[in-house]
Amino acid sequence: MEIQEKKLNGTSIIRVEGRLDSKTSPEFEDKISEIIENGTRNIILDFESLGYISSAGLRIILKTAKELKRMEGKLVLCELQDYVREVFEISGFDSFLPIVSTVDDAMEKL
Repeated sequence: MEIQEKKLNGTSIIRVEGRLDSKTSPEFEDKISEIIENGTRNIILDFESLGYISSAGLRIILKTAKELKRMEGKLVLCELQDYVREVFEISGFDSFLPIVSTVDDAMEKL
């Protein structure tokens, strides 16, 4: 898994490449925690290059969404591949997390 962060107008755009599973989720969780600890309140997860997500990855996303909401921030997901989108739909995460097509659309949701 590879994680790249870009800042735009105080928002962190995090691009995740590869697999987000029990093996890689600790690194992802550490990166998200670091971003939040540094004061970021709005995060966009760009999953264009994410090929797989497990329950371990979903757990971190849920934890992040709750933490940002508590801090009056927001988490938005974008660029999901069909398989990854299906995981979010089956798990019901799409009912409380904004999922949009592009980074530009995600910026509008914040």
